Amino acid sequence: MVTAYDAMFAALFDEAGVDIILVGDSLGMVIQGHSTTLPVTMNDMLYHCRAVTRGAQRCHLVADMPFMSYQVSLTDALYNAGRLLAEGGMHAVKVEGGQRSVEVISGLTRMGIPVMGHIGLTPQSVHALGGFRVQGTGPEGHDALLADARAVQEAGAYAVVLESLPSQLSKKITAALSIPTIGIGAGPDCNGQVLVGYDLLGLSSGPVPRFVKPYASFYADGIEATARFADEVRHGTFPGSEHCYACKETSPQPITSVAHPDSGRD
Repeated sequence: MVTAYDAMFAALFDEAGVDIILVGDSLGMVIQGHSTTLPVTMNDMLYHCRAVTRGAQRCHLVADMPFMSYQVSLTDALYNAGRLLAEGGMHAVKVEGGQRSVEVISGLTRMGIPVMGHIGLTPQSVHALGGFRVQGTGPEGHDALLADARAVQEAGAYAVVLESLPSQLSKKITAALSIPTIGIGAGPDCNGQVLVGYDLLGLSSGPVPRFVKPYASFYADGIEATARFADEVRHGTFPGSEHCYACKETSPQPITSVAHPDSGRD
């Protein structure tokens, strides 16, 4: 699973053969420049979902339910999840939280809306968790997260993201569930893995988390390419003749007289 936020990147990941594209509320940090995902709105999500839908042809498409789109009431959750499918073109939604989100997950799945769960480090709860940090490092955390995973499965989720957990705990959770687990910073024993597309392609300008492996260096390459463009413009070497249009070398056609439609009439 890879996150994408627009048609071009969705087409790239789709053609590369990934199974799932996630339109993540991480767009708040990656695209909008916020320090958390909390400012992302439903309108933001719908805009980016529609763009991704136009770029992807074969992938399973999942959208994050943004902050406060499902926490107030089940009615809100049903309405907003329905919009992500009907207006955004998504196939499923992702809901953060374990036992606290059981009512929402159960309600959505009862109404035929597929739900992917998300436990561990849940970015919408970053302030309650004391920041972006690994979860479940002690025995009590182990038990609570295993209970969260089981609750999400029993509520009807078809898969669950495990974020920033010790590898041993992720392995234990994966073995305990019958639904797939998708890890991010959760070790190799999950059934699948997810990375933010910009991190995967090396588009992040600063330090990346330990669990990120950039498979390209688009940021550095982009700086180098743009600097070359600017240098060529300043030195007059771009555009060259091969980048310019020319007039067709044809003789002008004579203007012939055309009879007025009313000619010959009194």
